[in-house]
Amino acid sequence: MTTASLPTRRYLLVLSFLLALFLLLGSGARLHAQTIAVMVNGEPITNYDIEQRAKLNALTGGKTPDRKTVLDELIDEKLKIKEAKKFGVDPSAGDIDQSFGGMAQRMRLSGDQLTKVLEGKGIRPDTLKQRIRADMVWTSLVRGRFKESLQVGEKDVANAVKETGGAVEAEAFEYRMQPVVLIVPRGAPQSEFEGRRKEADSLRERVTSCEEANTSFKSMRNAAIREIVVKTSADLPQSLRDILDKTPVGHLTPPEVTKQGIEMVALCGRKATTVDTPKKREMRDKMYVQKYEAKSKAYLQEVRKAAMIEYPGGR
Repeated sequence: MTTASLPTRRYLLVLSFLLALFLLLGSGARLHAQTIAVMVNGEPITNYDIEQRAKLNALTGGKTPDRKTVLDELIDEKLKIKEAKKFGVDPSAGDIDQSFGGMAQRMRLSGDQLTKVLEGKGIRPDTLKQRIRADMVWTSLVRGRFKESLQVGEKDVANAVKETGGAVEAEAFEYRMQPVVLIVPRGAPQSEFEGRRKEADSLRERVTSCEEANTSFKSMRNAAIREIVVKTSADLPQSLRDILDKTPVGHLTPPEVTKQGIEMVALCGRKATTVDTPKKREMRDKMYVQKYEAKSKAYLQEVRKAAMIEYPGGR
């Protein structure tokens, strides 16, 4: 930015500030709540925004953060969203609502129920949605722009595992599986589940290959067999790995009651692999997070240095 351009930029910033102040006061909102605390590239952050975010952070973090921490968080979010828009990363309102709904679901709530919980604490749902938007666009932007530098090499992972004293040799397997299900209609009596479980036990005794499993399940009433899926030990929970390791290749795993009915897995193949073990997956994820956080922090510092951040009433 040249020295000659500074007065022009400052004039535009003041004009933006006055316009924002006019809109806020003209909306009929309470003056003390809508006082502007900071202007970020011409966009206002009000004291009300700070109060709202402080309440949200206290609700989700267990303690009320200090004002400066909250304000810096809001400034960073403004910068993240603006920077992301420069590169075409701009999720729709529907995308944000979907993420909001997903968060509610993980809390075993509906979107409307989460909204009521927030409102009951005096928090606008948009306060949380703004944080969701900033996190979403920034993650996408950093991963997209710095994809190559964030990659973690297999040699680096192997060396890191060795340094921790872990084994890199074949401690994992690649499993080829076909999920199967004996369907039980929703609301069916317990006796029907028991009858289908007996069918499953009978099939486990007879089936000794995936070819036999396909023949048996495709000819049965209310039964289905899905396409083969391939997973490594690192993809599966320990409990399922233990079951698969005890199951002979070509046989069915013990039956399990689910919402669909009685489910099993036909184990079509199992072979040792060093491509991805649970320990290597854990280490790779840890190293990726470290790289991502370092790159994210450095990038945000660059964006902050180039930003116009002014405090109308002083800090």
